[in-house]
Amino acid sequence: MSMQNAKPVESKSGIALMAVAIVIALSGVFAFALLADQPALVRVGVLLGCILVGAVIGWFSAPGKEFAAYCKASYEELRRVVWPTRKETVNTTGIVCAFVVVVAFFLFLVDSLIDLALRLLI
Repeated sequence: MSMQNAKPVESKSGIALMAVAIVIALSGVFAFALLADQPALVRVGVLLGCILVGAVIGWFSAPGKEFAAYCKASYEELRRVVWPTRKETVNTTGIVCAFVVVVAFFLFLVDSLIDLALRLLI
């Protein structure tokens, strides 16, 4: 088995650190709901502060670093994608629409024939 497909062993401290980060971020959401009588600026400040603290804690955990590496690799891969031109997109969309109409007509005919056969039998 290659090392590329091997799943890294996650440490318990990394998982615990990520759990703490998630709990802190969620506590901001709950605090936002519980502080309904406070001004909106205070509520949004608490929400954003908790999410920011949770993100920073999660960033420094092992799973957070793996996620950051995954995002970086995904972005690099996205930059290598060759996107179709407008003309290719329009042509492909037209072909798909025409095929959908043909299949719909075919299914209509099959359904009509089955309906006719059942009406004649009953």
